[in-house]
Amino acid sequence: MELLFIGGLGTTEVLLIVLVLLLLFGGKKLPELMRGAGRGIREFKDAVNTATAPEDDKKPAAKEEEKAE
Repeated sequence: MELLFIGGLGTTEVLLIVLVLLLLFGGKKLPELMRGAGRGIREFKDAVNTATAPEDDKKPAAKEEEKAE
């Protein structure tokens, strides 16, 4: 049973990579690294979403702020 992952990696290769990561970083440090990577990806996605947001969404908020003053 050979599953294909991204880039043509099979299950054997993925298990080998996981084993090497466990040997290099240990069982305690690996969850911290993955959590940090997840936060980094989330921040990157948020930055991309705010950079690509249409300008029309930002204009009404600015007009409401001017009315409040």
